[in-house]
Amino acid sequence: MGSNALESCYNNNIRPLLDAVDQLRHLKVTQEGIQLPTIVVVGDQSSGKSSVLESLAGISLPRGQGICTRVPLIMRLQGDSDIAEPSLHLEYGNKTVPTSEDDIAAAINNATVEIAGAGKGISDKPITLVVKKKSVPDLTLVDLPGITRVPVEGQPADIYEQISKTIMEYIAPKESIILNVLSATVDFPTCESIRMSRQVDQLGERTLAVVTKSDKAPEGLLEKVTVDDVHIGLGYVCVRNRIGDETYAQARIEEEQLFKSHPLLSQIDKSMTGIPVLAERLTQIQASIIAKCLPDIIKKIDDKLNQSMSELNSLPQNLSSVADALKALIRIIKLVRESLANLLVRGEFDEFPDDNSLHGTARIAEMLHKYRAELPEKCPTKEKQFLMEEVGVLQEAKGIRLPNFLPRSAFLTILKNKIDTISHIPRELVNTVWAYVEKIAIQMMLRHCENYPQLKSASQRAIHGLIDRMRDHSCKFVKDMIGMELVSDYTANPDYMNTWVELMKEEEQFRNAIEHHVLPTKITLKAFGDVDVRHLRSHDDVAEQAFDIRMRLTAYWKIVVLRLVDGVALHILHSIKCLVEDELEVELINELLGSNKTGIEKMMEESPATATKRERLKKSVELLKESKDVVASISGSYY
Repeated sequence: MGSNALESCYNNNIRPLLDAVDQLRHLKVTQEGIQLPTIVVVGDQSSGKSSVLESLAGISLPRGQGICTRVPLIMRLQGDSDIAEPSLHLEYGNKTVPTSEDDIAAAINNATVEIAGAGKGISDKPITLVVKKKSVPDLTLVDLPGITRVPVEGQPADIYEQISKTIMEYIAPKESIILNVLSATVDFPTCESIRMSRQVDQLGERTLAVVTKSDKAPEGLLEKVTVDDVHIGLGYVCVRNRIGDETYAQARIEEEQLFKSHPLLSQIDKSMTGIPVLAERLTQIQASIIAKCLPDIIKKIDDKLNQSMSELNSLPQNLSSVADALKALIRIIKLVRESLANLLVRGEFDEFPDDNSLHGTARIAEMLHKYRAELPEKCPTKEKQFLMEEVGVLQEAKGIRLPNFLPRSAFLTILKNKIDTISHIPRELVNTVWAYVEKIAIQMMLRHCENYPQLKSASQRAIHGLIDRMRDHSCKFVKDMIGMELVSDYTANPDYMNTWVELMKEEEQFRNAIEHHVLPTKITLKAFGDVDVRHLRSHDDVAEQAFDIRMRLTAYWKIVVLRLVDGVALHILHSIKCLVEDELEVELINELLGSNKTGIEKMMEESPATATKRERLKKSVELLKESKDVVASISGSYY
């Protein structure tokens, strides 16, 4: 038998069941979500898992100390009688990396570092190695990280839990054949891999134990594999793996000689020794597990066939007249309008009780609440010393005039600076709201016109255009609101004067602290807490005016924020109501019908997307029917 034991066994043992699976693979039935048997290699750390896989497939895998396999390695052997040279490539993430038999170990290491990092951690994201050779049967082999309980330096504390979770995901499916690799140097009952495999395969119907390192611990091995303390249902195969630079052919010769001439190992029955025996047992076991899984495979094919036929039959019929198409279009638009009115205006969510993202009025209310919270309740300031911002502006607003007049330009200058610092907040709100409304509108449109996919592009274009105009209108509204706040300091709200008067009651305390140097410079103001006014004694000419401006700003700021909140909120609600009740229907009709009723004509045509889907479903039905015939031809003999 050659270096590739699987290839040799396959060529020498033609089995109807494996031929059937081969046909299903070539039919690409896996594209329909139907799983086929997979060979999974599990074992404790350093048990020799990768070596067994190398010997079976004739491919060199990464070697080293500790965990060699840090991510699942899925090896897909694909027979191709027309290929001149072996073709190998890795697939992981969105990458496809060509490689060769000589470079495969380095390529796998590089991919592992990219996925799991350069340390010693693991990842459940797999690397797939695709190997195409002449006369190789289509089989899938999976090598998983070795089980280790105690993390070493560089490994996460929960390394055992991570590895266990990954292994269980791969060995749990009943289509998986478990190769449980055990080292001859350990007591089998203590192996963690035994415990795991028995959790998913209690009777051992799909588990084969492979005993490695037979040459290192020959004493008592015969008793171990014959007494079977761990109750492996499919039995044991003892092997000697390749050592050092041995070729696979040399390794098989050494292995055969070992089990033939060793005084202890030669007593083990020849049906339980050697990689060739392992390969033959593996193919026999695979045939058995296929027969066992066959009823489920047939059921999945039937279910998928029924599903594809149902989808095919549910595709929309081509509309035969303009009148029928027009009725369908108007019905779609009315349904979209009603759904949006429920979600964005009335707050009725009967259509989507469990999808909170579609509860429009609640989500928009949350956006407005967040907007209000982002607007500073108190007039914002970045000054380090009390009133120095006002002092600086007053110094620059000096003029030849009576000294007891408050420069209005100073107040407006500071007010403008304050409003500029928050002007982005209402703009961000309207952008966020209209982005949400657009998402909901498109989602409802796509939902109601799913049977007419040829309308999707035009309807989305109409909604995009309409929302853009509504957004621009709202942005202009916000810009005008900000502009009005900067035009003049005006309000008819009596709260302004009441608040200002209340704040100015503390002016005398402030003035005394400035004028009378014997008094403390730290004072307490209700609106500002404890402040130090020592620095203002050198600006006593404008200190009182600065205080007055700050009190006016404090009182007026509440009015400004209230106007920005109420005005923007009412504008948004009114604009959404207009969108749903008036604008959307007109926009969709104009876009979908147009001046020459092109939308109606499109509805009467089979769209490329629908035609493609119809063709895909027809092929799916054809493939599944053919697959059903394949399994039907063998199922009767193996039930």
